[in-house]
Amino acid sequence: MVSPRIDRARVRQALTGPIATIRTPFQRDGAVDLAGLRRMIDFDIDAGSGAIVLTAGDSHYIALSDDEITEVTQVTVDHVAGRALVVAADRYYHTRQSVEFARFAAGAGADVLMVLPPDWGGSSTVDGLTRHYAAIAEHIPIMLVTGIFLARGADFGPRCRRQTLDQVEGVVAIKDDFCGEFARKMGLLVYDRWAVWSGGQKQNHMNAHPYGCDGYLSSFLSFHPPTAHRYWQAIVAGDLAAAQAVIRDIDMPFFDYILGVEGGFDAAVHGILELVGIAGRWRPPPYHSLTDAQMEELGGFLRGLGVL
Repeated sequence: MVSPRIDRARVRQALTGPIATIRTPFQRDGAVDLAGLRRMIDFDIDAGSGAIVLTAGDSHYIALSDDEITEVTQVTVDHVAGRALVVAADRYYHTRQSVEFARFAAGAGADVLMVLPPDWGGSSTVDGLTRHYAAIAEHIPIMLVTGIFLARGADFGPRCRRQTLDQVEGVVAIKDDFCGEFARKMGLLVYDRWAVWSGGQKQNHMNAHPYGCDGYLSSFLSFHPPTAHRYWQAIVAGDLAAAQAVIRDIDMPFFDYILGVEGGFDAAVHGILELVGIAGRWRPPPYHSLTDAQMEELGGFLRGLGVL
């Protein structure tokens, strides 16, 4: 059985250019900030994101209960209300769990499900993952994510995606976290069938773009859209020097800074959400939330970079 809802052209169009992912916002007590979530969705759609994407990582599923994940998914679908493609996500669910969540996501109105299978201790096989993807794709079109392959080396991932490409009709997209040669070879193999987008940092997208890569996960789209669009307009125009300038002058300094913030880049990202008035800086303990002094320093850096 193949989902009747597959629309490959729509998925590719929605995942072209800079794409926003949901950074689940929290209240100071660690509860999910649903009002902040709705503001984030509105901001991202107004900024031009063709898709609103939930991910196990950015959306903080590791810190959410299953009930909270279903609530965030349903609120996201309801608030998007057809204005953009909605990509739901599971989180390391075994096949039965993931199939149950796929049924829920399809019933909730999500368009695509990003599937992140479990592979603790290298426990999955290529055949097992192919069957896993096939079972889920019976209920909703699915997106693969290459993060699962990072710990398995350069050979396992290509074998898995090649077999899945051949055997699972319901795959419509793949998000790349591996980058480099892996991403280039992946684009050459799957681009004719699957939409391809790069996870994070413009340099990774620019590396993969000539080999088949539609769009990229954009941090800037969620707080300073002109930077995201400046890069993308340069790519569309074939002006690689202009695209390179955005990477050199803005993207690289930004990521160099936020990767060194206490609490990691995600603490900085949530701090930025507060600085631009979308949601609070808070993350559930024991995760670190930026102090007032750190917020002031972050704001000063962003203003100096010209993006706040």
